[in-house]
Amino acid sequence: MLRCEEVIPEFDENGNLPPGVQFCEWEEFKERFGTNSTRRQMIDGLELAMTQLKSAGCRTIYIDGSFVTSKPKPGDFDACWEPEDVDYDYLRKNAPRLLNHLDRSAQKSKYKGEIFRSDQPVGDYGLASLEFFQRDRKLNYKGIIAIDLLRWKP
Repeated sequence: MLRCEEVIPEFDENGNLPPGVQFCEWEEFKERFGTNSTRRQMIDGLELAMTQLKSAGCRTIYIDGSFVTSKPKPGDFDACWEPEDVDYDYLRKNAPRLLNHLDRSAQKSKYKGEIFRSDQPVGDYGLASLEFFQRDRKLNYKGIIAIDLLRWKP
């Protein structure tokens, strides 16, 4: 696992990050993945979600999907967050869409992506989102990005 002081690795031959959780700083993330207006709009939505999650006590967010691949214009991003120490009352009051994974269109409308708890099952494989996000459609391992929200400054 890379630590924050290291650079995000290059994409593999399939356009994915190498397997594992790649921690990075927010500025590095924006520089690497905010390469066009479509991606920058998604980064703005992700930043809003990160601000709300950090305010609720969340420590880490993981970003996946075509957004963290070489695809020039992804349709959205997928993310999941660590639920430990999160104030659910705060989220219910101030960011209820972050808790409503069943209304994905509302999440995409507000945040430009889909956001789950890291321990929440997704897909048809019975895997929690954090594990599921580290696999491609053929169940091969791939990398995802992590942002330490305790160190992150909006």
